Amino acid sequence: MAAPKRGRSASAQSKPGRSLALILIAIVALTGGMFASGHTTPRLGIDLAGGTSITLQAKADQGSAINKANMDTAVDIMNRRVNGLGVSEAEVQTQGTSNIIVNIPKGTNSEEARQQVGTTAKLYFRPVLASEASAGAAASASPSASASGSSTASPSATPSSSASASEKATGTSSASPSSSATSQGRAVTDALKADSTPSSSASASSSASPSADASASASASAAASKLEAQYTALDCSKPAQRATAGKKAKPTDTTVACGKISGVWYKYVLGPAAVDGTEVKKAQAVYDTQGASGWQVQMTFTGNGSKKFADITGQLAKNSQPQNEFGIVLDGEVVSSPYVSQSIVGGQAEISGSFTQEEAQSLANVLSYGALPLSFREESVTTVTAALGGEQLHAGLLAGAIGLALVIIYLVVYYRGLSLVAIASLLVSAVLTYVLMALLGPAIGFALNLPAVCGAIVAIGITADSFIVFFERIRDEIREGRTLRPAVERAWPRARRTILVSDFVSFLAAAVLFIVTVGKVQGFAFTLGLTTVLDVVVVFFFTKPLMTILARRKFFAGGHKWSGLDPKGLGAKPPLRRTRRPAGPVAGPVDPKEA
Repeated sequence: MAAPKRGRSASAQSKPGRSLALILIAIVALTGGMFASGHTTPRLGIDLAGGTSITLQAKADQGSAINKANMDTAVDIMNRRVNGLGVSEAEVQTQGTSNIIVNIPKGTNSEEARQQVGTTAKLYFRPVLASEASAGAAASASPSASASGSSTASPSATPSSSASASEKATGTSSASPSSSATSQGRAVTDALKADSTPSSSASASSSASPSADASASASASAAASKLEAQYTALDCSKPAQRATAGKKAKPTDTTVACGKISGVWYKYVLGPAAVDGTEVKKAQAVYDTQGASGWQVQMTFTGNGSKKFADITGQLAKNSQPQNEFGIVLDGEVVSSPYVSQSIVGGQAEISGSFTQEEAQSLANVLSYGALPLSFREESVTTVTAALGGEQLHAGLLAGAIGLALVIIYLVVYYRGLSLVAIASLLVSAVLTYVLMALLGPAIGFALNLPAVCGAIVAIGITADSFIVFFERIRDEIREGRTLRPAVERAWPRARRTILVSDFVSFLAAAVLFIVTVGKVQGFAFTLGLTTVLDVVVVFFFTKPLMTILARRKFFAGGHKWSGLDPKGLGAKPPLRRTRRPAGPVAGPVDPKEA
């Protein structure tokens, strides 16, 4: 029974170089990725590096009241939009009764963040009555751009969704962007069920819906004429016209709007809102691995929203293009205009088309977080200095350096030569922590703030504790009379269990803290959890293999008094070796213990 154990021990001791090579390769790869990305330093939070401050003022419109409940809801939605992972350190908070302050740390794309939080985010689903590429963009509108811009909306897992997408792509690519003002006016007039105008009477029969033949009142005719003129004159390729198109329209109004689809600006005539954005319960971007749709957006509606969406899609499915489309309108701008081929029931739908991952995620973000209970006006945008300043950053780093120095002094005094292993492991852990923090900044928006610095300082103690547990187990084995090489291998299983339990408790505490808290405290929890995971990696792939290699060196294996493993200094029992039995009668029992 003893021989197999010695064999396994010898095998484990003979391959520590593989683990060391693996972690060193990982360090080199991560460091190379850091330099290749151009982000060689961690992003700093508001309290360390300053950033951009945006002041938004709430407006009571369309029946919404400015109260604490609505303000808190708006803060929560804005916070999720700009700080989805909870570690990018964007601060969203109320000021007074009608203002919201958004602080965005330096290094974040402040322009994109301004668009996300500054947008009043009134989201509606409106039926499309007419649409085409704007005059300034018509010359550059390609069939693929039009096909890509027109997504398909279909029930989840509907076999015909791919076919619908193909039909839509074909129909759109064959459409000519040379529509005249006459045809534009006809589309608007027909869609509004108005009387035929002289400019459209010659060709209205080819595209008008059955309901367009009905007579309309004089006031409706005047409104149709006004809308027709607006639609004809609208050029969405011009920013000045986009800024005013449909911005003051109420949800019950028929209006004009602009939308950028696959890089091309389109203009639309949209009917009254059929579904409010607040009735979208959930939206997420997913990749269709079963078909050829690629990236798509899946939506789930509330109970009331499901009924409304089923009704409007049932009506749209009876119409021809483009009146079988619905526009997803955010703050008066069309962000997508998918078409439907059948009524969508069950409260679930998917929007598919030639989406990139970024486009699908952006649309899902709008659908999930777009509908705020209030409208907001951007009062001011200012660049602020660091809340605590460079001196506070210096103080935090100084505190970490002092803590690290005290730990190293303790290790050197108490463990002597073994302190080299601990210091080397601490350096490896520090390098991994720094590189990962630098990479996580652009990857997930992680920003290093003062609580995160505190988490890194606490991690020094957690990491040192793992080394101490291992070293003490080795010393216990030496005190029992064993030499260093078997002592290392016998001590490791016992130390490993203790280290894993200890780190699991620390990680669990960090995870709970991250989940139940908000703001800066999450930075502390995130850093603590990250360094705890790295502690396990370093101990398993660096500390233990390095200790196995050093156990073969005479300085440590011979128990030099400065190695920290001197048997005499540790009070080790003298090794008792097995003696040869005499030929004659045995005088007494022989202790079989072997060092």
